[in-house]
Amino acid sequence: MPEIGAYEAKTHLPKLLGRVQKGERFVITKHGKPIAEIVPVSQRDEEAVKRAIASLRSIRRRLARRGVTLHRLARKGESLRDLAHEGHRY
Repeated sequence: MPEIGAYEAKTHLPKLLGRVQKGERFVITKHGKPIAEIVPVSQRDEEAVKRAIASLRSIRRRLARRGVTLHRLARKGESLRDLAHEGHRY
């Protein structure tokens, strides 16, 4: 991946963005040290997102038929928010 200095990137940003839009990727350096990457935005696959949501809804319905709900998974005094963040480190 080509490296480009921060000053040069700032000076030629419109041209640089045009190249990125065509698929090129760049590493921005400051005093010779990499500090950032400029990469094209990946397009979201709308159909894949819809399939994933449908799959999650299907799993949720199957669990509900067995009597498994989020409220039943939470311990006494525990909120659904607590359940969602269980195991997270801050």
